[in-house]
Amino acid sequence: MSTSTQRIPARMADIGGGVTVARTLPSKLKRTIGAWCFLDHAGPATFAPGAGLRVGPHPHTGLQTFTWMLEGELLHRDSLGNEQVIRPGQVNLMTAGHGIAHTEESVPGATRVHTVQLWIALPARVADMAPRFDHHPDLPRWREGGADIALLAGDWQGRRSPALVHTPLMGADVFAAEGARLSLPLDPAFEYGLMPLTGAATAQGEALVQDELLYLPPGATELALELAAGTRAILIGGEPLGEDITIWWNFVGHGKPYITEAQRDWQAGSARFGEVKGFNGPRLDAPPVPWAT
Repeated sequence: MSTSTQRIPARMADIGGGVTVARTLPSKLKRTIGAWCFLDHAGPATFAPGAGLRVGPHPHTGLQTFTWMLEGELLHRDSLGNEQVIRPGQVNLMTAGHGIAHTEESVPGATRVHTVQLWIALPARVADMAPRFDHHPDLPRWREGGADIALLAGDWQGRRSPALVHTPLMGADVFAAEGARLSLPLDPAFEYGLMPLTGAATAQGEALVQDELLYLPPGATELALELAAGTRAILIGGEPLGEDITIWWNFVGHGKPYITEAQRDWQAGSARFGEVKGFNGPRLDAPPVPWAT
């Protein structure tokens, strides 16, 4: 393995309702890949009816939440008044900007969930933009080298995802029902991460297990990829962000004072984040910031 590449193991957490999450970004080894600053893989998980995901009202700033659904259905509600069920093969993209609140929960009767949630850090020039929500049921899809590919975000191989992003980046889902060997083009200006979500993969000659992220620094022009039968992997990439960001709890911001203010506003019930209507349950409390204020 090249000394420039890095293997990033997942940190596992039980988030309740029978759902386990594997988190690879941010980590001590790598905080961001392009503007991608968070990567959670939930499931595949089976749970009893009435269990599953149920995340009460909580805030975000300075980021976009990017949800890619693989199995099951989740209901999104936010303080803009949006209410949207996301189904397999669809993307929910919520842009927090200066502040938004939302909830996420498994739909009634659901017994399975498999999803990936990522965050995209907003650059300083748009970090305080007005919040918005977009649902994308249709994405560019094609078959290559025995694999089915869906372009989740950005521009790649002459195709463009409908998801609105604010920095040069890309994200793709690659699935091989019967196994595949292919070479994927890379932009040498981008850094990349490849992670198997199910099954095993070999990337640039390095064998990876499920939920192990391989980081590739800028400079590569192609990705040699082998996928075992039934393997699904996610590929993310982007130009290095080039901006210092602070990631704490559910907030992303350009500096600790910004995060401190957001935490205080949420705890005070500020109109900055609005109110999520329709969710039966308490909102989440923000823990105190870990630095002196």
